[in-house]
Amino acid sequence: METMTGTDFSEWLRGRSDEHLRALVAARPELVTPVPAHLDGLAARACSPSALGRALDRLDRFQLAVLETLALGDGPSSRPALLSMIVRAVPDPPGTSGTSGPSGASGASGAEDVAAALDAALDTLVTRGLVYGSPDALLPAPGVPAALEPPAALGPPAAEVFRHHPPERLDVLLHDIDPAYEGGGQADAGRPARERLTALLSDPATVARLLEEVSPQARAALDELVWGPPSGRLPSARREVDTATAQSPIEQLLARGLLGATGEETVALPREVALVLRGGRVHRDLSPGPPALDGPVRDQELADRTAAGQAFMFVRMVEELCELWSVDPPGVLRAGGLSVRDLRRTAQLLDLPEWAAGLVAEVALAAGLIAAGEGEWLPTGGYDGWRIKATEDRWAVLAAAWAAMDRAPGLIGERDDRDRPLNALHPDLRRSGAAQTRARTLSVLEAAPPGLAPTPESVLARLTWEQPRRRSALRDPLVRFALREAEHIGVTGLGVPAAHGRSAARGDGRAADLLAPLLPQAVDHVLLQADLTAVAPGPLTTDLGRRLALTADVESKGGATVYRFSEQSVRRALDAGHSAGDLLAMLERHSATPVPQPLAYLVTDVARRHGRIRVGVASSYVRCDDPALLDEVLADKRAHLLRLRRLAPTVLASKTSRAALVDSLRAMGYAPVAESLEGDVVVARADARRTEGPPAARVSANPGPNPDAAAAAVRAMRAGDAAHRSRRRPAETPEGQVPRSPSTATISALEEAIRQGSRVWIGYTDSQGHATSRILEPARMEGGYLTAYDETRATVHRFVLSRITGVAGYDAERSQTPGERAAGVD
Repeated sequence: METMTGTDFSEWLRGRSDEHLRALVAARPELVTPVPAHLDGLAARACSPSALGRALDRLDRFQLAVLETLALGDGPSSRPALLSMIVRAVPDPPGTSGTSGPSGASGASGAEDVAAALDAALDTLVTRGLVYGSPDALLPAPGVPAALEPPAALGPPAAEVFRHHPPERLDVLLHDIDPAYEGGGQADAGRPARERLTALLSDPATVARLLEEVSPQARAALDELVWGPPSGRLPSARREVDTATAQSPIEQLLARGLLGATGEETVALPREVALVLRGGRVHRDLSPGPPALDGPVRDQELADRTAAGQAFMFVRMVEELCELWSVDPPGVLRAGGLSVRDLRRTAQLLDLPEWAAGLVAEVALAAGLIAAGEGEWLPTGGYDGWRIKATEDRWAVLAAAWAAMDRAPGLIGERDDRDRPLNALHPDLRRSGAAQTRARTLSVLEAAPPGLAPTPESVLARLTWEQPRRRSALRDPLVRFALREAEHIGVTGLGVPAAHGRSAARGDGRAADLLAPLLPQAVDHVLLQADLTAVAPGPLTTDLGRRLALTADVESKGGATVYRFSEQSVRRALDAGHSAGDLLAMLERHSATPVPQPLAYLVTDVARRHGRIRVGVASSYVRCDDPALLDEVLADKRAHLLRLRRLAPTVLASKTSRAALVDSLRAMGYAPVAESLEGDVVVARADARRTEGPPAARVSANPGPNPDAAAAAVRAMRAGDAAHRSRRRPAETPEGQVPRSPSTATISALEEAIRQGSRVWIGYTDSQGHATSRILEPARMEGGYLTAYDETRATVHRFVLSRITGVAGYDAERSQTPGERAAGVD
């Protein structure tokens, strides 16, 4: 029976049009990886357990329910019969009186909606090769019933429940259920006891009579198992009991076969009994459409502006993190990742919670802006290209990286299975389902009505309906993480999906254009004040923001950012290669007010003292044109550990490294600069440290084959199927010399054959230099190779274009038998 069913499925698949096969390949791309040699191979692969598991995981709750209902049938089902089964499980619409019955959809409109949903579900199931046949005789594909086991939260069949019961025990059961049963004699001779028991338990009248014989407590216990779970634990489950000796409610059920022992301490409700108790319904409460999203309604324009503000701040945080780590990079842990101390310090510098700082670092890593290099986390060369883009383009890059990354930043701070902490940027934060769960969450947000802020519970309910088989222990936390991160990144505002956030979820490339009008206008000026502060009245341009961050320290953030100038900050700018004139000119150019005198004095005074002492390598040395200043350094007790020795009136030598010597002199209150062996000042730029990082990870929005590849796969399977069905030897090559043609004509002929899907006769030189003939159906040509179905070898093969001696037309009739030509076999 199974072999015949498999053969029927192969023939049905063979009878489908090329368009239908392309749709099957697009919906289930794993079926053509690699391309099967023929359609029988495609049918076998489509019915394999692994392929069926993937296909079932893509079904929503209604589609899965339709398939379960069909799989529970004894044979082919018609569409009207299937509709009558489905409609019983659909609840009455709100506000109706339920006149259609306790389990039916009331009203003509409700029935029409269910019928339309059923047609759509069947169309999807047929397209994906999970259901086949005609509308009057629909069948699940081979292997589907086994892949669905157990379907609809039902227990095992009665034959399975009572499989290990001894014959004498089955005789007692059958006698208690049917007094006319006489242990296999008379009319029941030759009929297995289990089949007889299954038939009795499948009869609604028999089950109703048995239910009348048990106590209300036993009936209540049975009701607990009807809709699942269908099994329970019971000590001494295999006890021998009959209707005369049964005392407890459970024993009453065991004695009548309404429950069966499946183990020493487990009992199960037979499937046939459950279906009778369900009143002809397979499912308890079945909705043809997804549950509605629930949540507060807010102004969409306000939500868009709020999300845009969050997007702007997130871009600033990523840029600030990269700038901080370019100057003072944190170390990479031995096992990888960022230490808890470094994460806490970064969060304090960014003025963010630790989870948000971890998110910023993770997204920067996913976007390829930071990477681990030489034991430190450093910005990559890609950061320099990213930071010069417009803010909206920078956000689009970050949003795409966040949506596609396979990491779960929300797990930072938790512990793994070995009770080890999960650190930010650690490899263990990768989760195989993170990107897909995030993508499904974004698709639910995209489907929300304008202005609605979906609650996490309603989003989880929608995802459960859309993919009921993919619920894992980590899915719910990942969904909540995705909602929190979407708000922080700027995909949502006040919980409402923003217009640019919807575009980012779709990946249509319009997110930056939608975000740009909502972003605050960047300003190119600040307000300098006499207390050595500068007030930025809005977001600064990238160039001014970098220059000001180098020259001053951020004192406070908010609607306006306050920067404070100090001796250390000015010296930092001088260390980066700027002169006092450069700094004052920059401040005058970008200040809406004149440069205050205290600030000008500060810059000139620090610049006057800056560089008077120069540090080189001796191991290191100190050089100064003022011998008195060197005398002061030598007399300082704090310089004792530097082990300074005078080489000349203007030169001191030290065994300390140059970097340590510079830091020590600065700690003593001096302002030295480092110089090279040639005597040139070594400019220590804050953004000079970079590392090479891997390219940013991307996930294709369409993981299936492209249309051209799908069409080529179908053509190859059709050609292979024709050879496979004929059951003949490999096709003989046409008579005559091996085809030879100019290379340009050869390429043109192959391109035309690919476009038309026709066969060609080629000459081909093998690796030994022997000329052979091949009959091919070309699929694609790329990288100096031709991929085609080789009819003479009955396989898909790649040919080196330079070895093809020529192409000639192929007359299919010459390779067909007279019977095939009469039958019109292609």
